[in-house]
Amino acid sequence: MNGKGLVLITAAFFVAGGAGAAYEYAGKWGSSGSGNGQFKNPRGVALAPNGNVYVTDYHNNRVQYFTSSGRYLGKWGSRGTGNGQFKDPTGAALAPNGNAYVTDFGNNRVQYFTSSGSYLGKWGSRGTGNGQFKDPLAVAVASNGNVYVTEDDNERVQYFTSTGSFLGKWGSSGSGNGELSGPSGVAIASNGNVYVADTQNHRVQYFTSSGSYLGKWGSFGFGEGKFIGTFGVAVASNGNVYVTDWGNDRVQYFTSTGSFLGKWGSRGSGNGQFVVPFGIAVTPDGAYVYVADQGNSRIQYFVDDHQVAVAPASLGRVKALFR
Repeated sequence: MNGKGLVLITAAFFVAGGAGAAYEYAGKWGSSGSGNGQFKNPRGVALAPNGNVYVTDYHNNRVQYFTSSGRYLGKWGSRGTGNGQFKDPTGAALAPNGNAYVTDFGNNRVQYFTSSGSYLGKWGSRGTGNGQFKDPLAVAVASNGNVYVTEDDNERVQYFTSTGSFLGKWGSSGSGNGELSGPSGVAIASNGNVYVADTQNHRVQYFTSSGSYLGKWGSFGFGEGKFIGTFGVAVASNGNVYVTDWGNDRVQYFTSTGSFLGKWGSRGSGNGQFVVPFGIAVTPDGAYVYVADQGNSRIQYFVDDHQVAVAPASLGRVKALFR
């Protein structure tokens, strides 16, 4: 990734961290405000095929995008109901072709754009019917272009073609298998399985691409594999699942079937700390994880030290590789 050379070299010195805590702080950007690169409650974070990072800037009613190391590239959006306007955008996802999908929470719709923000289309209105929404929170795009959307108030997942034609749905209010309570984050694995952050049930559930229940993990609490609200979810190409545990101000990650692998974070404003982490994105190889640190009005990113760890004598080689 461009701009990561110094980060990679620095991360190599933190290999002595505890086993299971493979991810180390690598960098951050953002502060509270409405200027370029500033945020008011950043919520969704998504990665483009070229590595650029897209962030829904909730209370600024816009999307901003950056290089992988946080250099500001552009923005679009303002408050309103027109095409390309938002009322509290929440989720973001990038399609394989680079188009950007955004859940327009307050307008109860999904809008989609080119990678630089040119308006392409929209769908949705307030309601409970097919293709309608009540508080759409998160969005994910499968490798075939199908678009998955979670709804907080309707407590379901709907999925669509890339242009918004309704394909199917699943979920109802409850705590049983396949039932949901305030679902937020959604992510698609490379095999097509769909992972959903079942927020108020303090768990993650996963399904086939058409919504057949496959499994779940998590319960309320503070220990490993427990949550106080699951918000964001992301999946690497190897199937590992990353979850923002917002009430515990941390990130936890798991195998594809929910076996605990590791965690990091605590409450605060220091490097690697969080205040109500929301969205999360992971590079396909699992090397980098990006987190929308909502309460601190910033994006933080982390590196897997197992993938970049080198002995000091190898620093010259690392500099050459990542120049």
